[in-house]
Amino acid sequence: MIRFFAALACALGLVAMASAAEPVEKHAHAELIAETTALLRGGDTTVALMLAPEPGWHTYWVNPGDSGLATKIEWTLPAGVRAGDIQWPAPHPAPLGELTNYGYDDETLHLVNITVPADWPKDAPLTLKAKAKWLVCKDVCIPDSAELELSLPVADALQLDARHSARFERDRTLLPQTLPAAATAQFAIANGAFSLALKGAGLPKAKKIEFFPLAGDLVNHAATQQIAEQSGNWRLTQALSPYYVLMPKTVEGLWVLTLADGTRQSYALTATPGAVAAVQANEIATENNAPAATSSAGNASHPGVLLALGLALLGGLILNLMPCVFPVLSLKALALLNAQHVSARTQRAQALAYTAGAVLSCVAAAGVLLALRAGGEALGWGFQLQSPVFIAVLAYLMLALGLSMSGVAEFGGSLMNTGSSLAQKQGLSGSFFTGVLAVVVASPCTAPFMGSALGFAVTQPVPIALAIFAALGLGLALPFLVLGFVPALAKRLPRPGAWMLTFKQVMAFPLYLTAAWLLWVLTRQAGADALGLVLVGCVAIAFAIWLFGRTARSWVSSAIAVLALLAAAAVLGSPFLSASAAPNNSAPAVAGHEPWSAARVAALRAEGKTIFVDFTADWCITCKVNERGALASDAVKAAFAEQDVVSLVADWTKSDPAITEALAAFGRNGVPLYLVYPKGGEPRVLPQVLTPGIVVSALKP
Repeated sequence: MIRFFAALACALGLVAMASAAEPVEKHAHAELIAETTALLRGGDTTVALMLAPEPGWHTYWVNPGDSGLATKIEWTLPAGVRAGDIQWPAPHPAPLGELTNYGYDDETLHLVNITVPADWPKDAPLTLKAKAKWLVCKDVCIPDSAELELSLPVADALQLDARHSARFERDRTLLPQTLPAAATAQFAIANGAFSLALKGAGLPKAKKIEFFPLAGDLVNHAATQQIAEQSGNWRLTQALSPYYVLMPKTVEGLWVLTLADGTRQSYALTATPGAVAAVQANEIATENNAPAATSSAGNASHPGVLLALGLALLGGLILNLMPCVFPVLSLKALALLNAQHVSARTQRAQALAYTAGAVLSCVAAAGVLLALRAGGEALGWGFQLQSPVFIAVLAYLMLALGLSMSGVAEFGGSLMNTGSSLAQKQGLSGSFFTGVLAVVVASPCTAPFMGSALGFAVTQPVPIALAIFAALGLGLALPFLVLGFVPALAKRLPRPGAWMLTFKQVMAFPLYLTAAWLLWVLTRQAGADALGLVLVGCVAIAFAIWLFGRTARSWVSSAIAVLALLAAAAVLGSPFLSASAAPNNSAPAVAGHEPWSAARVAALRAEGKTIFVDFTADWCITCKVNERGALASDAVKAAFAEQDVVSLVADWTKSDPAITEALAAFGRNGVPLYLVYPKGGEPRVLPQVLTPGIVVSALKP
């Protein structure tokens, strides 16, 4: 049986998932401009991506700080023409509640040197093409991009373009300068603080000094920078980031001076480890505008690595209680009941196989997610269930498992019979596959305590991120791992008997219910036409299983069964299941609520309204429980009416980059997420499992 289902899952899994990004409102103007009227043949010419955000909005530096994304440029250039890296001007800190980001709130030029080969034909035009991607934020963050072109002639001498030369001169002064050769920079990390010493630089007096590290996980960006000067030498102390893990070999960053006349000068520095004296309170020479340091222990959205591992492990344990995982647990329960007569060694091996399936699946899914996000995709945990094709595949699989448990087909006794080495191997395969399936169906159930850990994971280096996702898989498998290694617990299970056949058949119905739920989600994503086609595919799957289950099976019936499976797989290629054909579900999932948008939030906050934002998805069981329970309660409805609350629903059932980035801005990588903006104030993050009392209390000023 396991071989059949594994083959079915692999075959269906080869069908590519499709997604489409929906258009978002523009809040920043982008343009590709050049400093000169031509490009220099055989040399470098400076061009720039000009980004001009609307008032109140900002874009991001190479290190965006606590949240955000750095601007990227993907060039398409003729053969032999090269583009250098972005030259980043000094940013400004942008405090937002307990967070601080680094970026630009005015028109900014992202300078890039373009190198043209010496053999380029004289006066022949050259076209530069670039795809720019950036994140623009105000109260919420919106990803944006633009396809840009710039055509210029190639010449042996350059002339400044009067339209843009002043812009280039202005922003070039903001580029970091090189420190004097005699300058030295050293850093130390001790007692939860980062200290930096800059000596022999001979820098001018400044009314404000700021340090911007290139590493995003070194300092607590929102913490106050204590900076002292003594005999021309400078010392800085700042609290460590809650994400800090390992002592770096070097620390790179910008030392930015704001002079008495308001102009800014920045210097690039590279510090090496060394002894740095602590800053004394009476030595502070400058005042920075950063907010006071915040305790990482009190910020649940930014756990440290050990805390994130613990939360992920706990989240995996809690997932065993979630309704979306229960159908798979019924399969594992059957395996445990049937394994009581086998040796303790075999039970341990099967427990380890189940654990390996859960852990490796979590790590594999995380690897795909991290790779796609690194490539610019706006994805979050549970992203696979935003694909109608994947939903259909999962519905097929649940139906097939249910039919097998109902006795429609018996594919041998490999799962039940462990009397031979071959059967034992197949039993381990069954345990491994069940662990894989548990992760697949569990991913949309963002359990309590898990959202922060996963949101933290995707901001970390790959080894740390994968370790956190592995902890999630271990937590999911832990109950069965304990049963496999503690025989006394396993012996408390009922003894095998004839009742197990009835129990097995009863356990098929949770699988049927799961298939029905998946088909409902599919209808919400892709419409009635897609549902009809997938139902036809389900009939084909059932027909194939019935043929495989016949005792007198011939090669003809086997061939027909294979054709039925191919027909079911062909349904997955229908344009009705593509993201572009999916209906517009902009209407909120809950009646009486408005659809979420960044512009709507900004407008309501400007009006001084109290806002409740529900980030949800149809495939999120926790979301649906909260909607039908706490949010639908009379107490919450009365509180909303009394305080004139505007309720917005951000529906993430289908892929929506704007919603994905908004989730990331609050340290989350999946739904649910609940926000309350009291009377236009700063947002409050509510727990992921709601009660009427929690919601009503959060609405109070």
